[in-house]
Amino acid sequence: MAVLSVLALVVTGFAWRSIDSLRNNLATAGGLGLGGSADGAVDILMVGTDSRTDAHGNPLSQEELDSLRAGEEVASNTDTIVLIRVPNDGSSATAISIPRDSYVDVPGIGMSKINAAYGATKETERLKLVEDGATDKEAEEESTKAGREALIQSVADLTGITVDHYAEVGLLGFVLLTNAVGGVDVCLNEPVDEDMSGAHFPAGEQTLKGADALSFVRQRHDLPRGDLDRIVRQQVFMASLVSKVLSAKTLSDPGKLNELSGAVQRSVVLDEDWDIIEFATQLQDLAGGKVQFETIPVADLNGMTDYGESIVEVKPKDVKKYVAGLVGEEPTDSEDTTTSETPKIDASTVTVDVANASDVGGLANGVADALTSLGYGQGEVGNYTGQSVSETTVFAHSADDDSAKAVAAALGGLPTDTDATLPEGSVRVVLSSDYQGPTSAETTGTTTSSESSETGLEPATTAGTTPTPAPPGPPIDAGSSGPRCVN
Repeated sequence: MAVLSVLALVVTGFAWRSIDSLRNNLATAGGLGLGGSADGAVDILMVGTDSRTDAHGNPLSQEELDSLRAGEEVASNTDTIVLIRVPNDGSSATAISIPRDSYVDVPGIGMSKINAAYGATKETERLKLVEDGATDKEAEEESTKAGREALIQSVADLTGITVDHYAEVGLLGFVLLTNAVGGVDVCLNEPVDEDMSGAHFPAGEQTLKGADALSFVRQRHDLPRGDLDRIVRQQVFMASLVSKVLSAKTLSDPGKLNELSGAVQRSVVLDEDWDIIEFATQLQDLAGGKVQFETIPVADLNGMTDYGESIVEVKPKDVKKYVAGLVGEEPTDSEDTTTSETPKIDASTVTVDVANASDVGGLANGVADALTSLGYGQGEVGNYTGQSVSETTVFAHSADDDSAKAVAAALGGLPTDTDATLPEGSVRVVLSSDYQGPTSAETTGTTTSSESSETGLEPATTAGTTPTPAPPGPPIDAGSSGPRCVN
């Protein structure tokens, strides 16, 4: 959002005096151990924090705090983490979201949710500095730097991508940037009435500003896939914002551009080595449809640590392969790359029949419920009456059916096959006694534990539960065809 705001100023020839003012008044952070775009692209880590201060460390007013509907708790968690890769020619951009509860190895802490890397490191370092005699201001500055470094390194270790630049936006900044463009268009499949986030919206298309926009992207309760559906909300919102900023109505409005500049100055922190004006100039020919949004693969949506903390389990090797595929690089090892090749489909458009050919009672219902919870439509569910099968298989009319491949991936990497009797676009899962993929909580079928991570630690999934991998989210870009309707 910071980059796009500056881009708007550049491409319209907005007064250079104002651009110089923007450059001189941006909040910056130094010494973060960043890369230098040596791999042919600029890799930007954009984080959204729940900070109750502005970019310059000034506390928000009580009126501003009240308008955010975010409570009074003071914290430094990074609840939005997006790695943005832009080729050096500025021809496209890929934004890769990382779920905030991803369980990763954090430098100096060990295994932890990635959204705590910043805050936990900062607080540990702050207490140490205070005990060593540092002033509160010194401790705050140095501990914040340590928190940012820990998050940057955690993202690099997980994705295999060296971070070149860093951008940080607080809660107030999100509201200011949204208001500066006159609100952002979104679309909901169903009405929403959820008190914890303050999200109360009708179904259909609508324009959101201020705290309503913040509630839209913060909601995770009452969504089928929890935080993953919140990420989809964030992605469609950012896509719509990109389209809005690049539109003629924004680019030709000096008042909106001036408001964007003020919002960026007050609410965005960038690394001090980043000449944002020069970078924005490289992006001036970027079209909205060339901005794509992705999410890293998830091994288990409902992971649990051995001490009972709910987490999102990810496998670093799979994440690295997936990201390498997105950025046009070869995986760093020769292991199977199925995860990075999973097709992107809209699960809500796929209806899946499930047939039980095993001796496990209720297995078809359990798998159907699991697929429904992941966004797939439920078709016929019952016992299998066809020819004998030796392994669980996902069938489709043709071998290149992307829906069948996506369902197979969602159920733990099942084999696929063709059945010419099935209508085009139809998917059928035939379950054998070898099935070890996800089921609903009520089903008592066979379970499996996931692989150990690269660190050699035992998997976090609680014994006796079945990992629930996430299906690919809907394809999202910043084209001008209007907002995509989501949960």
